Amino acid sequence: MDMDIQTLTAFFMWCTILNVALLLLSSLICLCAADWAYRIHSKWFSISRETFNVAIYSFLGLYKVLIFVFSLIPYIALLLVA
Repeated sequence: MDMDIQTLTAFFMWCTILNVALLLLSSLICLCAADWAYRIHSKWFSISRETFNVAIYSFLGLYKVLIFVFSLIPYIALLLVA
């Protein structure tokens, strides 16, 4: 399969869209249903509410940085060179 710039641009565009949608969904769940999410996770793991809050906040922050570095920035770079 031959990868040209248009194919890569489309790939990174959809990758960014899907990752941002997942980030928004995760953020919305943590914002609107934080108690529900904590109850589910506290059944699986012995974790305090404060530790859960830090873990979720850290996860969302790291995921956002990873989206920027591995999806959004390559997409913008391909738009600039195309």
